[in-house]
Amino acid sequence: MKPREGKKPRAGRARRRLVVRQVECKTVLNRSSIGQYTMNCYTGCQHSCIYCYARFMQRFHPHPEPWGEFVDVKVNAPEALGRQLKRAKPGSVFVSSACDAWQPLERKWELTRECCRMLIEHGFRVNALTKNTLVLRDLDIFRPGLTQVGVTITTLDPRLAKLWEPAASSVEERCHVLQTARDAGLETAIMFGPLLPALSDGQDSLNALFERAAELDVDLIWVDAMNPRPRVWPSVGPFLRREFPELHDRYSRLLHDGETREAYVKELGDRVRKAARQHHLEGRLAGCP
Repeated sequence: MKPREGKKPRAGRARRRLVVRQVECKTVLNRSSIGQYTMNCYTGCQHSCIYCYARFMQRFHPHPEPWGEFVDVKVNAPEALGRQLKRAKPGSVFVSSACDAWQPLERKWELTRECCRMLIEHGFRVNALTKNTLVLRDLDIFRPGLTQVGVTITTLDPRLAKLWEPAASSVEERCHVLQTARDAGLETAIMFGPLLPALSDGQDSLNALFERAAELDVDLIWVDAMNPRPRVWPSVGPFLRREFPELHDRYSRLLHDGETREAYVKELGDRVRKAARQHHLEGRLAGCP
């Protein structure tokens, strides 16, 4: 049976109780290949995205709970950052690489807000990437030229988004974030990814994604394929068996077979560039499979 893009998903399973722990950290600002620095005020993420590559963090920070069902709150993050800022050279900071910095717990703790305020005050550039409208709370501390507000969008289909990203803000709410940030004079960016094979990676889907990016007049666009990092498949595999059983073996090959993945990524990149050209966005395409 050939899968169709936009297939109606079945209802997801009930969520378990979130386990929250308060921990202390020695550092919160770290050098990274993603940018000059990354900053994570939390370990773990409430958004519970099925495909999240950050699940590999459990290798270094073991927890009895599955990814998405725990969050470690680095309660002393501002103090740790303050010590680092005495020596760190100003640069670009990606917020965040191993969690969503504006996940719902941030509303209470305000650790990301305070750390971003400190970074900007010291001349660092904050590159925010989130799936949560909570980031709009912090527009008062963001500064043009020192802040870029970005959102991740995996699919424009709200049913698919809810299934794969059960606790994130809706797609339309994320688009509203970009429009509001642009109206505030801030640079904006969008991450289309990970694109979902046979669900949101076809040419029609890509054309629709880039059409939305053009409407929002974003400054930068990144596109990514599903990440094959350890612990991704143990989440994606059972999910597919439950929701899209006809896609299970296909995803397994794309993630585990080197030749299959290489061919897929090349074809995906060609489709992405075609969609970018169609909407005159080639110059804004910063990352592509």
